[in-house]
Amino acid sequence: MSRSAHPAGPRHADVLPEGHYSAPPADLNALDPKVWAQTVTRDEDGVVTVGGIPVTRLAEEYGTPAYVLDEADFRARARAWRTAFGADADVFYAGKAFLSRAVVRWLHEEGLNVDVCSGGELATALSAGMPADRIAFHGNNKSVDEITRAVEAGVGHIVLDSFQEIVRVAHIAQSLGKRQKVLIRITVGVEAHTHEFIATAHEDQKFGIPLAGGQAAEAVRRALQLDGLELVGIHSHIGSQIFDMSGFEVAAHRVVSLLKAVRDEHGVELPEIDLGGGLGIAYTSDDDPREPHEIAKALTEIVTRECEAAKLRTPRISVEPGRAIVGPTAFTLYEVGTIKPLDGLRTYVSVDGGMSDNIRTALYDAEYSVALVSRTSDAEPMLARVVGKHCESGDIVVKDAFLPSDVAPGDLLAVPATGAYCRSMASNYNHVLRPPVVAVDGGEARVIVRRETEEDLLRLDVG
Repeated sequence: MSRSAHPAGPRHADVLPEGHYSAPPADLNALDPKVWAQTVTRDEDGVVTVGGIPVTRLAEEYGTPAYVLDEADFRARARAWRTAFGADADVFYAGKAFLSRAVVRWLHEEGLNVDVCSGGELATALSAGMPADRIAFHGNNKSVDEITRAVEAGVGHIVLDSFQEIVRVAHIAQSLGKRQKVLIRITVGVEAHTHEFIATAHEDQKFGIPLAGGQAAEAVRRALQLDGLELVGIHSHIGSQIFDMSGFEVAAHRVVSLLKAVRDEHGVELPEIDLGGGLGIAYTSDDDPREPHEIAKALTEIVTRECEAAKLRTPRISVEPGRAIVGPTAFTLYEVGTIKPLDGLRTYVSVDGGMSDNIRTALYDAEYSVALVSRTSDAEPMLARVVGKHCESGDIVVKDAFLPSDVAPGDLLAVPATGAYCRSMASNYNHVLRPPVVAVDGGEARVIVRRETEEDLLRLDVG
């Protein structure tokens, strides 16, 4: 193959590095709806728009990098989950994916509950007007102050994660003259990620109380004996970025077996079961996530079948989608700074953000898509690696992607599906300022989380 015929363009040699995409897409200007928010499109000039607003205008007004969130898409996905599970189930948005007061208000208006796992997330949910009884509080090491605030506020559920927490929450609730509704989080020996699940003894983790060895059954005994607690159910979370429902089948069977054992020993049928979250989204065109109605149907059928076999009443089901709601609704907008071709390898395209606004590539080896969004291009494709501005060789945003070979400084790139875990895990590494979150809807844009300033950094530095 001659260099001019190379699928990665003239800047690349005959041998591509391991792990590259086998061939560039047919149209580099196309926007796959699987990975982009619902209102994202290109206008007649080739500029990408979201909510009717060109990204060039957003960059000019709000700067880059910036997280751009499609409010209409967020609300539509929240409604889809609420509708799919209906009135006989509960949908808790997992706030750890991304939480702000605006998001909490949208969730409240769309009928979803909120799952929090820290005092800060709890404060955000309460300050935005989410009724406390629609909040669940998770975490493997909740402080006394956090538990006290949650009980005082009247949160609907606290998820107990250890034997120590059983006593701790009971004591705090009783001292406040309350009886706190709780779930016990158990580990069922199932780990699910993406297309695979492992149905072995996966108890070696920091979350939950193992089902194996009778520990979960003992946790139930202790919780039922304490006056400060009202044990209402069992919680199970088996993984993240899950596309295959097989893991849920095994997990539900084991959870229902525990419910049956509780009934047989204590004469109590616990009325709730929380199957957690972890449902996957499309980061690239190769990903194939399931729709909320498919997930709801599958989970409901699994639990119903298992309970019928155990001669138990079917408990109320809860789920905790976070990434599956907010992940696809946002993209990160960057400006290109430098272009560095490495003959025989790839071209490094540096942008004005990086691992401080998206740590997932470095942390999890996550894969993302990327597109030139300030214009279209007919240039041939080149194999590119989109990298950030930080002093780390691992500061990679998109490992391998095809971009037009005429990408130049000043162009705008966008990385889709960054609504989950990007802003919430953002840092000030190298004292870089965390980007804003800009919500767009119906031709209007507004900042819901402002960009940090140097004054913000120095205000915390009291030395």
